[in-house]
Amino acid sequence: MNNSVSDRSFYIESEDEEDEEKEFSKSIEDGGNDSDSSESFTENQQQNIPSSYNTQWPQSYRQSIDLYSSVPSPSIGFLGTPSLSRLGSSFLSSSLTRRHTPETLPFLTKPSVPIVADEQQQQQQRRSSHSLLPPIHSRRSSIRKDDKPSRVSHEHHPISRHSSFTQAVINGINVLCGVGILSTPYAIKEGGWVGLSILLIFAVLSFYTGLLLRRCLDSQPGLETYPDIGQAAFGTGGRIAISIILYVELYACCIEYIILESDNLSSLFPNAHLSLGGYMLDSHILFAILTSLAVLPTVWLRDLSVLSYISAGGVIASIVVVLCLFWVGLVDGVGFENKGTPLNLSTLPVAMGLYGYCYSGHAVFPNIYTSLAKPNQYPAILLTCFVICTILYGGVAVMGYTMFGESTASQFTLNMPHDLVASKIALWTTVVNPFTKYALTISPVAMSLEELVPSNKSHIYSILIRTALVVSTLVVGLCIPFFGLVMSFIGSLFTMLVTLILPCACYLSILRGRVTRLQATLCIIIIIVGVVSSSFGTYSAVSNIIQSLIH
Repeated sequence: MNNSVSDRSFYIESEDEEDEEKEFSKSIEDGGNDSDSSESFTENQQQNIPSSYNTQWPQSYRQSIDLYSSVPSPSIGFLGTPSLSRLGSSFLSSSLTRRHTPETLPFLTKPSVPIVADEQQQQQQRRSSHSLLPPIHSRRSSIRKDDKPSRVSHEHHPISRHSSFTQAVINGINVLCGVGILSTPYAIKEGGWVGLSILLIFAVLSFYTGLLLRRCLDSQPGLETYPDIGQAAFGTGGRIAISIILYVELYACCIEYIILESDNLSSLFPNAHLSLGGYMLDSHILFAILTSLAVLPTVWLRDLSVLSYISAGGVIASIVVVLCLFWVGLVDGVGFENKGTPLNLSTLPVAMGLYGYCYSGHAVFPNIYTSLAKPNQYPAILLTCFVICTILYGGVAVMGYTMFGESTASQFTLNMPHDLVASKIALWTTVVNPFTKYALTISPVAMSLEELVPSNKSHIYSILIRTALVVSTLVVGLCIPFFGLVMSFIGSLFTMLVTLILPCACYLSILRGRVTRLQATLCIIIIIVGVVSSSFGTYSAVSNIIQSLIH
């Protein structure tokens, strides 16, 4: 497969790398204890050896998910102080490609300076943020199958660490706070006010399982991604199974984008239609087709770094839509008067799936963690992301449902009066955002499939694979055009697996023998909650979809 982004990184050397090299040379010359320096150098050399986890399918997972989830961090000032030549050569590529270089060109990596942390500070951090997690034991030798897994700090890993606290928080919010925010008022309608507590429960459980993923990553050398964790826990079969689940979830999200565009554009232009060969295409079908044609050229792109910059505006887009909803209710006089029902047991499972979809970011958390400049900030970053997103989800849910009551649609933008300026801003923001995210979301799926084709025909097969993926999402979106029910199905089946069930199962498998009774009990409870929620939610979503198709 032609990894164009990674290939270009061969010719790019950032100032950060030069500084690291100078600092490393200085530490060798000035370095206090020679034995410590040589020991650290040897340890870094051992860590630079390519991991066996990166040789298994899918090898492209790290690279593709980084592009899908990243807010790039080029080393330039806020107003672009470097020269135009530097801006043109490295602004769009250096921050993205440096992190990919070790995966595809391991022999080019330079040994980084080991970060020595105060042992007292590390112990204090463990007590404060991991009181329910097993103690960490450092190790330097390579792990064997018959050895008990112990912690290997990613601070010594060859992956380029450059993400700051703020960048990581933005990455996390951008992944968590997506189109799911549009359906939170509809979730209250389906589950009632009492059902809103499920949102908070899922937030707490998802935060904890996000911490478990970190523990899994630190348990063995070479673990970088979610599929790596699956392989460490359950072998090659576990890696393949988890990869397929993650890719199907991304594929289903692309179907949601098609339905989203069709619903919102047809609400803006309800009278749009087209007659082709005697077939009348109404506004929903027409805009679904036009959306697919519009995103198709972006899917063909081999370098999506530009799109990753644009899609980082997803955080801004979510905030704009929330502010527009608040403006319509408070300033434009729609009001917050509807009281609603306390509990709807019959449709509560649908609401569970919708709330579960809100926290479907675990596929990306390992990438965020292994890209941090200061990995010990990960718990605080995760907590910040979950608190902000939960406040946004809860606020929108309450505002939207009190504004529109039982008439709340699966996307609150469809309920907003179209004659208001704030409504138009919210609608067009909702319409534009998926155009930048579709290609980044489908790219990991496409790249994984491209690994299975002959390298000499990769370009031809790449175009065919990516085109087929777009066409298939269009077909499925037209056959099942129910945004809320499809989202509930995704949240119930895939998100429960990725967010609740699999992190706990992998954690218990990888760290067996070192897990306390309390930790094991917590994991088992979370797995039970995930299985029950998944079973009821999936069944309810599928049955409602079938009923909607029949009628």
